[in-house]
Amino acid sequence: MKVDLNCDLGESFGNYTIGLDDQLLPYITSANVACGYHASDPLVMTKTAAMCAASGVAIGAHPGFPDLMGFGRRNMAVTPEEAKAYMLYQLGALDAFCRVSGVKMAHVKPHGALYNMAGKDYALARAIAEAIAAFDDSLILLALSGSEMLRAAADVGIRAAREVFADRAYNEDGSLVARSKPGAVIKDENEAINRVVRMLKEGKVQAITGADIPITADSICVHGDNEHALAFVKTIRARLEAEGVEVVPLARVIA
Repeated sequence: MKVDLNCDLGESFGNYTIGLDDQLLPYITSANVACGYHASDPLVMTKTAAMCAASGVAIGAHPGFPDLMGFGRRNMAVTPEEAKAYMLYQLGALDAFCRVSGVKMAHVKPHGALYNMAGKDYALARAIAEAIAAFDDSLILLALSGSEMLRAAADVGIRAAREVFADRAYNEDGSLVARSKPGAVIKDENEAINRVVRMLKEGKVQAITGADIPITADSICVHGDNEHALAFVKTIRARLEAEGVEVVPLARVIA
C-alpha cells in the first residue's frame, strides 16, 4: 500500500511568515506551493522551490483566487475563461522558479475556495483541467476524492489523484465541512490519524452526521500552519509506516 503525504508550503509573503516549511520538508513527499494570488511572493517562491529541490520533495503548484486579504478562502464569481487564465498565470509563475532550481513541477492542487467550488462545479473544474492540459499535460491534478475535478480531468485526458484530509470533517456528499461550522477541523491528533488509517485500509470515513461514506486516498493533506503541525506530521508519518503503508511521492502512487 502506497500513499503520498502533501502539505501546503510557501505561503509566507513580505514581512509575514506562515508555516514551518523548512521543518516539515523532511516528513512530506509532495509540496503544494502558493503562486502569488492567495499567498507567497517571488522571493518566497524562489526559496521554496530551492528547498524542495534540495530535499527531494516533489513540487506542485497551489493556485488560488486573487484574494490575498482573504487568503483565497472567499468564494468568487468567475467565468470559466477567467478561471483558466488565473490558472495559467500562476502555473507560469511557479514554473519559472522550478526551472531555475532544476526541478520539474509534478502536480497542481487548487487552493481554498477555488478547490472547494471546483469540487462541485463541473464547468469550473473543467476550466482548471483544461488550463493544466494546455500548460503541461503530464501534470497530475490533485483533487478532493469524489469531486467534479476528477471527472473533468478524465474528460480532458490528464491524470488525477484523489486527496483526503487528516484534520477536516466531511459532509455526507464527500465535500469538506465549511471552516465556519463547528467541528469542521479535527483537533484531536489520535482521532485524525485513526481516520486516515481507516480511509486507507477500509476506504471509508465517518461524515460529520455519523454516517460512513466511501473514500479513496492517493494523497493525504496535512496542514503546516499551526503550532502543532510539526509534531502531527511526524506522528502521522510514523503511524503510516508502522501500518505497513509506504509513503512516496504522488507520481509513484498513481503511476
